[in-house]
Amino acid sequence: MFNLEKLIRHNVKQLTPYSCARDDFQGKADIFLDANENPYGNLNRYPDPYQRGLKAEISRLKGVPVENIFLGNGSDEIIDLCFRVFCNPGTDRALTISPSYGMYEVSASVNDVEIIKIPLNEEFGIDYDTVKNRIADESLKLIIICSPNNPTGNSLERSVIEKILSEFNGILLLDEAYIDFAEQPSMKNNIRQFPNLIVMQTFSKAFGLASVRVGMAFADTGIVKYFNKVKPPYNISTLNQREVIRKLQKNAVYNTQVMKIKAERIRLSKEIAKLSCVVKVFPSDANFLLVKMKDAGIIYDYLVNRGIIVRNRSSVINNCLRITVGTKTENNRLLKELKKREP
Repeated sequence: MFNLEKLIRHNVKQLTPYSCARDDFQGKADIFLDANENPYGNLNRYPDPYQRGLKAEISRLKGVPVENIFLGNGSDEIIDLCFRVFCNPGTDRALTISPSYGMYEVSASVNDVEIIKIPLNEEFGIDYDTVKNRIADESLKLIIICSPNNPTGNSLERSVIEKILSEFNGILLLDEAYIDFAEQPSMKNNIRQFPNLIVMQTFSKAFGLASVRVGMAFADTGIVKYFNKVKPPYNISTLNQREVIRKLQKNAVYNTQVMKIKAERIRLSKEIAKLSCVVKVFPSDANFLLVKMKDAGIIYDYLVNRGIIVRNRSSVINNCLRITVGTKTENNRLLKELKKREP
């Protein structure tokens, strides 16, 4: 049975978090002389360490209570916190699927946590039996699943994820960075049903705010409490909080852009599939396409020489390019250059 307190690292439980000036006083005042800030300027004050205004806007949009929301300096901070809060260096393990987002493995290495990689099956699905054989391991504290997955682009079976959640006594971090482009609904509303579930989303993809570095985690209040305990006190700048709030208040723009990207994904997939250099275009629920080429390296270099940069993922999936769905103009340029190579 899942027990959060049993899972938390001992040193994290014992940690007395840093108390900043904005912890001691949270109201409004005329004069602030408590945080050793420069009294001059427009950006001289420390940001709200708990991003209360931004969380209220996210709660309104996502339908998740404020107390169940944690915000990180990009999703990468949330990934790192999972290792730092739940996994003891040198002894505990984490599990992820392969291929998937490379930062999971990097963060595991930085935190001295062994990572177990379970290969996806031929349909890019989770091999449930292989995972099930692993989850009884008491040293396994964290499972990370990306859905829709990067770089394969497909959504993973929700029923399989729910089975794992039901049987696993550790934490499952579900990375939904591309969920806005998928037909499958988010699992953010399942955090009450599964207290060991953390659903991670981002403002970098569908919201077009990759430069502001703000990631979201939806989780049990106990998990949020420990994340807040360990994170740096001012992890998201005031400028970035304001920019996200502005974007959230323009929801019509977000909806229009997502619709355009999904429409272009369909068109681009159909047109690329017609090319003689292409073996297969894999189905995608993300804002990119995974394309198997006859010779991915040659095509990659050809496009680079014409000022078009895609991602060569042949190191993880043989002869495959990952192509982000751009604007209609950008996609037309890509197709035009590829068609020039046709016999």
